[in-house]
Amino acid sequence: MGVVRFELRLGSHSEWIKIFDPRDWTVFVPTDENLDNGTALRIDLDVGGWLVTLRGSVVGMRDEPAGLVVALAGTEREKINYLNGFVRGGLLNLREKRRLPIRLEVTYGAVEGPENTFTKDINEEGLFLFTSKPLPETSQVHMLVTVPGKAEPLSLMGKVSHTILPHDEEAPGMGIVFDVDDAQRAQLHDVIGELEDMLDKNALVEPD
Repeated sequence: MGVVRFELRLGSHSEWIKIFDPRDWTVFVPTDENLDNGTALRIDLDVGGWLVTLRGSVVGMRDEPAGLVVALAGTEREKINYLNGFVRGGLLNLREKRRLPIRLEVTYGAVEGPENTFTKDINEEGLFLFTSKPLPETSQVHMLVTVPGKAEPLSLMGKVSHTILPHDEEAPGMGIVFDVDDAQRAQLHDVIGELEDMLDKNALVEPD
């Protein structure tokens, strides 16, 4: 059997605390499906609007409630640390941050050189880029984001948080969490506010 994929949507941050055990870095995945220990899993996790893909393997089952105990791979440690910080309130509450479904031109550093693409959505914390060749998760990426009304594109660094591959059901691409300093964070806040105002007024002209 190949990698088994699960979608796991949590309605609140407190639900993550209930399913994640920091003592052994396992996650409880509610499901009636029976899988053998050692089965590789991909968990597409949504915690109040923050999306991340976690990988691990089945190490046990529970009967009440029914579900799988999944040991997360060592490669997921940085994402879990970020997620735990988000849940503890150390980061902005993304659930309160509107995801703007805006198509902006972006040039980013790909493996084979600069690539041009568009955003699917954006907010103060990150964006999603359409691409058939997403970079590996946790990759650092530099982006030039063209914003309507701005003479120069925004120069931003970020880290790939999750990917959607061409064989998945959704449009392929990658989610990126911004890695910016305080000055850039303030600039982003202003830009997102302007874009949201333009979107609400139907005054936003998107690129072809």
